[in-house]
Amino acid sequence: MGSSRGLVAASAVSASLFLFSTESAYGNSGNPDSPRHGDRVEGEPCRIIEFRHHTPGNLRAMVQAKLKNLRTGSSFEHRFRAADSIDPASMETHDLEFLYQGGDTYHFMNTENYDQLEMDEEMLGDNAQWMQPGMKIQAEYYDGRPVGIKMPNSLILEVVDTGAGHEDGDEDGLEQPAKLENGVTINVPEFVGTGDKVKVNPSTGEYQERAK
Repeated sequence: MGSSRGLVAASAVSASLFLFSTESAYGNSGNPDSPRHGDRVEGEPCRIIEFRHHTPGNLRAMVQAKLKNLRTGSSFEHRFRAADSIDPASMETHDLEFLYQGGDTYHFMNTENYDQLEMDEEMLGDNAQWMQPGMKIQAEYYDGRPVGIKMPNSLILEVVDTGAGHEDGDEDGLEQPAKLENGVTINVPEFVGTGDKVKVNPSTGEYQERAK
């Protein structure tokens, strides 16, 4: 991909996937002592988490981006300049069903071919706390193995305990902490009680509504 197109790709979509190269890691400097650590991420699949345009004085515009290495899970920052180049990462998406947890290992089944696979807590990150047997998720694969997952937009969980209401500072009024059946605690409106079922966004941990 050409350099100018690489810069456009960096700023176009926050979910862009690409292979990070030494050239893009070092930009114009070519300095192997650069703190961008291009030698450690060469050819690695990365996702753009967030970005912002930056024009320092009379210099050429650049894009300051926060990237996530999908193979290792580590995040780092990089400035994309006009001379940088990136290559799109070839990803596959498969539907998985969560089966069970054994220690720190989570077991899944590919619903397309019934193959079973394992992921650990480090790979799942904050998503691990939301896993329920039978849950359907989508997994992104690179080079034959999962490197990221997409959670459902909402989960329905039962409230097993609630605390005292407190002012949340918003016009919505009172909120209270509520412990869910999976052990996760979130804030819910004061009218939600023990035994109620609620919809929760697992990506943000936010209460959505009381489930019917």
